[in-house]
Amino acid sequence: MKDSDRKALIIFVIAVLVGALVAVAGSQGGATVGGFPLFALGVAAAFLIQWLAFIPAFKAQTEKYYDLTGALTYISITVLLVLLTPGVDARGLLLAAMVVVWAGRLGSFLFRRVSKHGKDDRFDEIKPSFLRFLNTWTVQGLWVVLTAAAAWIAITSATRVGLDWWALAGFLVWAVGFGIEAVADNQKGRFKADPANEGRFISTGLWSKSRHPNYFGEIVLWIGVLLIAVPVLEGWQWVALLSPVFVALLLIKGSGIPLLEKKADKKWGGEPGYEEYKKNTPVLIPKL
Repeated sequence: MKDSDRKALIIFVIAVLVGALVAVAGSQGGATVGGFPLFALGVAAAFLIQWLAFIPAFKAQTEKYYDLTGALTYISITVLLVLLTPGVDARGLLLAAMVVVWAGRLGSFLFRRVSKHGKDDRFDEIKPSFLRFLNTWTVQGLWVVLTAAAAWIAITSATRVGLDWWALAGFLVWAVGFGIEAVADNQKGRFKADPANEGRFISTGLWSKSRHPNYFGEIVLWIGVLLIAVPVLEGWQWVALLSPVFVALLLIKGSGIPLLEKKADKKWGGEPGYEEYKKNTPVLIPKL
């Protein structure tokens, strides 16, 4: 077995194990169906959906439906949890709506982008390897679980608290983050669609305030989701705190900013304009 495949297998096992532990912790004090914790069933479904989607993707050697599958996983499981949770309240419905709206917008945006470009070059070296390609889908399952954990735990929790200042504050924070992410994506999309910008980097709009404003918005909106969930969390359900922390770590240290910064440096590094932009523009938190 190649070293790359061995590493992929190790990551696969770790991802499934972490998912299982989160499922157990988040299910404490939560609703059940047929004797099984609803939150745990949601976690299992998140992984199962990815593995089923991986089969045709590997056969066709395509990543075209990768992002779309992730978005549909968020939406389908969130809706299912709402339908199966007895007495779901306004807080749960609010959280569900926020997750569905976010996933619908981001998923459609990413799907249109990969459809337009034909591929995502991050997958070029991974697709031929069964284990490495499977691993990307498995990690996406964990990404869905950890990101949505706060919302899913609150939706399925047996504890009910009416909408309060936590809910209002959380919604406002979410709305700000969602707006920043959506505007940043739209600005970059329009920039790239203009033939005059071929081979150039964007440094206008929100991108003049941050080199990755869409990621900043992403982190902020999941903090908002957690704030709404806080009043109903008890005991091990506080594993929901992992949600915004995981999103931040993934984007700041994982597959987000580091990869894009490396790609940008390779493409524009040494150009005076880019070096000036990089020097004067924060990596993540927008300058005022």
